[in-house]
Amino acid sequence: MEKAVTINKITPVDYPILNSLKNRWSPRMFSKDPLTETDVKKLLEAGRWAPSSSNIQPWRVIWGIKGTEMYDRIFNCLDEFNQTWAGNAQLLWINAFKKSMEKNDKENFHALHDLGLFMGNVMHQATSMGIAVHQMAGVQFKKAHEEFEFTDDYHVATAVAFGYFGGNPDELPDDLKKQELKEMRQRKAQEDFAYNGNFQNKNQ
Repeated sequence: MEKAVTINKITPVDYPILNSLKNRWSPRMFSKDPLTETDVKKLLEAGRWAPSSSNIQPWRVIWGIKGTEMYDRIFNCLDEFNQTWAGNAQLLWINAFKKSMEKNDKENFHALHDLGLFMGNVMHQATSMGIAVHQMAGVQFKKAHEEFEFTDDYHVATAVAFGYFGGNPDELPDDLKKQELKEMRQRKAQEDFAYNGNFQNKNQ
């Protein structure tokens, strides 16, 4: 029987925010309860309705459910560090974006921003379904680009792990287990990134 652990994170907000935002965090362990293709389609549908510059919708997603060849192909494109824990996830996917505008070869400077909006929708939907999301910069993007036959007009940006909250922290390496069980969360104070006036370089 799985040793499931519920970790209650403490989020010290300075002003009231939605519980779905306050309670969201990025675990490295997940329940062994499977995700279905219908679950995946719900997450993609939420992302589908994200705003984007000129409605170009530059995001592209490669996804695979645990136990399938696609999952293994995605897993093999993760960097070594992320492979130490991402195999706990029930769903892996890779995010890419189209680098140019639709009607000409002009660079789309907003594409990465729009991919972030896409994933914001996905995470909000996932949280409503009790699904945890952990985004990863640690993906071998050149390997993934070749593995999944992207054309030169696309850039692989991130990988993402999904699964229901739960799981056994003892399955993690010791350093990651310590991080997983840490209750207090931290963020920069608002005054460190938002200015009602000129930008201030605080070297942070």
